[in-house]
Amino acid sequence: MGKSDFLTSKAIVNRIKSKGLQKLRWYCQMCQKQCRDENGFKCHCMSESHQRQLLLASENPQQFMDYFSDEFRNDFLELLRRRFGTKRVHNNIVYNEYISHREHIHMNATQWETLTDFTKWLGREGLCKVDETPKGWYIQYIDRDPETIRRQQELEKKKKQDLDDEEKTAKFIEEQVRRGLEGKEQEAPTFMELSRENDEEKVTFNLSKGACSSSGATSSKSSTLGPSALKTVGSSASVKQKESAQSSAQSKEKKKKKSALDEIMEIEEEKKRTARTDYWLQPEIIVKIITKKLGEKYHKKKGIVKEVIDKYTAVVKMIDSGDKLKLDQTHLETVIPAPGKRIIVLNGGYRGNEVTLESINEKTFSATIVIETGPLKGRRVEGIQYEDFSKLA
Repeated sequence: MGKSDFLTSKAIVNRIKSKGLQKLRWYCQMCQKQCRDENGFKCHCMSESHQRQLLLASENPQQFMDYFSDEFRNDFLELLRRRFGTKRVHNNIVYNEYISHREHIHMNATQWETLTDFTKWLGREGLCKVDETPKGWYIQYIDRDPETIRRQQELEKKKKQDLDDEEKTAKFIEEQVRRGLEGKEQEAPTFMELSRENDEEKVTFNLSKGACSSSGATSSKSSTLGPSALKTVGSSASVKQKESAQSSAQSKEKKKKKSALDEIMEIEEEKKRTARTDYWLQPEIIVKIITKKLGEKYHKKKGIVKEVIDKYTAVVKMIDSGDKLKLDQTHLETVIPAPGKRIIVLNGGYRGNEVTLESINEKTFSATIVIETGPLKGRRVEGIQYEDFSKLA
């Protein structure tokens, strides 16, 4: 067995030493070669291959520097996007994760001398939001992916639509209240001053609950207090009559308001029934892969949704091969079975109901379903679009 054989002790030791990160000062970026010690780096610098690389770099040094800078920037931003997303994070944390990869581009081969210079450059170019704190520089990735921007616009549009619906509901309530109050005069409340003719006379209040006791108390008051007590009793009776009239008017208004609220509740139920969402994935449905990015092996193949992640992403298990793929809903489409099979509604007012497919209308790309369970059992619904239902696994 020779000295350079693969299973010799020296070869095994060399492989163990070459694993993982090593000292940066013994790394040659031009040749992309990592040396283990100073003597090895010195021998590499004197080698013919290294001299040829230096001659090539000396002809156009700016080209090589731009290439390394672009590679460093792209890899750094890709790590920031995948690992941290749009979260605010310390730049040194991202850099330490980046350099943990053995084949990374070293910063001393780029146009930036320090990590701070690179962070400031990211802020000037608008690639990230940067801010300086006593603990150092923090960066936040700006996601300009068209799909992400489209989703944000759809969410904002939905919020605006909800606000418009709330304003319409408030105007409807005001209109109902105004109609209920039309033709009725609003009685202005009258306030009476509590006065007594004699300064030495005491003012007493009767708080008894029974009518007999109150009548007895009023008779005793009238007999003991004279004509002023009669005035107070008469004023209290008029105040009670006005209070009863106001309470009856308020009860009528409450009845009218209740009827208006009933109408609003009916409108809300109708709105929920016809509401649609921009996501439709559900577990245990059969879907078809329509993207060609995965190759012909998976194109137009069917699978079963095993898990839904963040409403828009699904873990699909292929029926033929049993492979599991993580796909966005834009790369999938629903599967339409033959009439008479059980399906599940994925969007619209009947979302989540397991129904029976009665017939298919190929001209309008829609289907007719029959609800088999729940309070709507037996209802026949027409015009359900192809993308709003799928075959059950």
